[in-house]
Amino acid sequence: MTSHRRTAALRIAVLTGIGALAVTLIGAVGGAPASAASCGAAPPPRLVGTVPGAALEGLTVDAAGAAYTTDLLSGRVFRLAAPGAPAVPIARVPSGGAGALAWAPDGTLLVGYGADARVAAGDVIRGGAIARLNVRTGNLRPWVGGLSAANGMDVAANGDVYATNDFGTLIGRVSPGGQVNAAWGTLPSANGAVLGRGDRFLYVSRTFVNPGVSRISTANPRVVQSLLTLGGADVTAAPDGLTLDSRDRPVVPFNADGRIVRITGPGRYCVLAQGLASSSVLSYGRGGSGFSAGRLFRAGFDGRIYEIPAGWDRDAVAAFPAR
Repeated sequence: MTSHRRTAALRIAVLTGIGALAVTLIGAVGGAPASAASCGAAPPPRLVGTVPGAALEGLTVDAAGAAYTTDLLSGRVFRLAAPGAPAVPIARVPSGGAGALAWAPDGTLLVGYGADARVAAGDVIRGGAIARLNVRTGNLRPWVGGLSAANGMDVAANGDVYATNDFGTLIGRVSPGGQVNAAWGTLPSANGAVLGRGDRFLYVSRTFVNPGVSRISTANPRVVQSLLTLGGADVTAAPDGLTLDSRDRPVVPFNADGRIVRITGPGRYCVLAQGLASSSVLSYGRGGSGFSAGRLFRAGFDGRIYEIPAGWDRDAVAAFPAR
């Protein structure tokens, strides 16, 4: 088994183990904590795409409504032209598993990679990297390295790129010119990365350490605010790659126990969907057709992409610079 397959299997095994424990704890205490509620009635999740045999890690949508996702196991990047369309491989990263996806200001798709055994020691060896992918031609070329990892990633309007490692502590920032600051910020087990309005805050999940959700000041990364800290039956929920709705409210997959939730206030959340264990990342759609704006989509280690109808938000879109 190659190193990136070993690490993908390790991450999936860790989250699966947490999920089993979560089921036990939830059964023991009799359900979700008082701070959780249903977000309201809506149709159940709808399967809109599959990549057989893949462990999906990244997810985003372009202006025409095509979805892109990455496979930790093979290192491939896939495109789905519309819900229900086949997943077509368009590129493969040069080494390690493929991770997060994010759009650069010029329309290039940034692809995080290096999701192999190095991520467990990423703060020390900094084997994470980012490639630039032209989605029209399929041309992919390495851009920068030296990051702890790129399991989560987003890009500011000025071109600054932020990248996280859920197995480590360091959060990296890369300038538009490619200067890497691998230790721009520190937050144990930061996972996912999405910038709020005006790029003032970077929102991240905390997956394995002190599980919950935080936002970090981009002006001063030492300023970190916890929006949600999970305890009790939720402590093993394993928050993963989050997104934001049109009101900058985090929408978060709980990988281990299968819930998709929206944070509604400090320490409070409601449940949009459940029964989707191994959910790794969320993204809203974009454009007026295909994976269109306002619709919420989930990808997971099960190789499946679902639409979450309860997450509908007319004004929400996939993350892209200056959205």
